[in-house]
Amino acid sequence: MLEFVIEQRRRNLGGAMEVGRILPFAKRRMVGPFIFLDHLGPLVLTPATAHDSDVRPHPHIGLSTVTYLLEGEIVHRDSVGSEQTIRPGEMNWMTAGSGITHSERFEKARLGDTTMQGLQSWVALPDGKEEIAPSFVNYNNGDLPVIEESGAWIRVIAGEAFGVKAAVAVHSPLFYTHCVLQPGSAAQLPPQYAERAAYIVSGSVEVEHRIFNAGQMLVFTKGQPASVKAVTEATVMMLGGDPIGERFIDWNFVSSSKERLEQAKADWRAGRMKLPDLDHDEFIPLPD
Repeated sequence: MLEFVIEQRRRNLGGAMEVGRILPFAKRRMVGPFIFLDHLGPLVLTPATAHDSDVRPHPHIGLSTVTYLLEGEIVHRDSVGSEQTIRPGEMNWMTAGSGITHSERFEKARLGDTTMQGLQSWVALPDGKEEIAPSFVNYNNGDLPVIEESGAWIRVIAGEAFGVKAAVAVHSPLFYTHCVLQPGSAAQLPPQYAERAAYIVSGSVEVEHRIFNAGQMLVFTKGQPASVKAVTEATVMMLGGDPIGERFIDWNFVSSSKERLEQAKADWRAGRMKLPDLDHDEFIPLPD
C-alpha cells in the first residue's frame, strides 16, 4: 500500500547543473538509511558548457555518497587520493565517516556533445560507524548482479534483493536497484525491509489503480505488499532498508549529534579539512 507520494523539486547547483531533489522531504526525511536523493540532469554537455557546472571540492561526514550513472561520465577526485571516472552502469561508493572532501567534474564529458544523467544518494551511517575512516570504491558491472524475468530487467546496485547480493560493502541492511520494466510487466519491492520506496526516472507506472509518472517517488507502507506495474516502458529506482535512528542534516554533513555538525562546519570554515590532492585550487565555501 502507498503511504504517500513525493514530487521532485528542481534545484540549480550552479551553471547548467540542475537536479531534481527528492530526499530529504518535509514529511519524510529518510527511507531506511537513505537521507538524500537527487536526480542529476538530464544535462547536455558540450565544449561550450561553462566550468561552473562542475561540483567543486566540498566536505562530508557521517554518510556514504552513492553515485550511479545512466548516461555520460563524471570524474571523481577525493581527499583519500582517489581519481575515478564513473560511466553508465558503474557505481561510486564513497564513505565519508569522520570526514572526506571530493569534487565531481565533467571535464571529459565536455570534450564532445554528451548527455549526463544519473542518481546521487546519501546513505547515513549507523550508530557506532559514523566516525569510521573515510574510503572510496568504484564498482563496475561485474560487481552489480542483474536479474531478468517476465519483462523486468533489474540491477542490484547495493545491498540484497531478489535473491542476489551486490559486492558493495554496506554498513546497515538496505537495498538499491535499477529497474527497467517493459509495458505490462511488474516488480515487487523486497518485503524484508521496513521502509521502501520507488522513484520513477522515466515512463509511467501503475500502483493501486493509479498512474504515476517520471519525477515522483512512491513511499510504501511498512509491512504491506508493494509493487509497481509499468504502463509504458519505465525506469524505476527501488530503494530502502531498515531505519537507523534519527539523523540531522546540515549542508553536506549528516550526524546523530547536532554538536558534531557544528564541529564539522567549524573545521571546514577554518580550513582544517584536507582538499583532494589533484583538485585543491578551489572549493565550495560554507553557505552563509
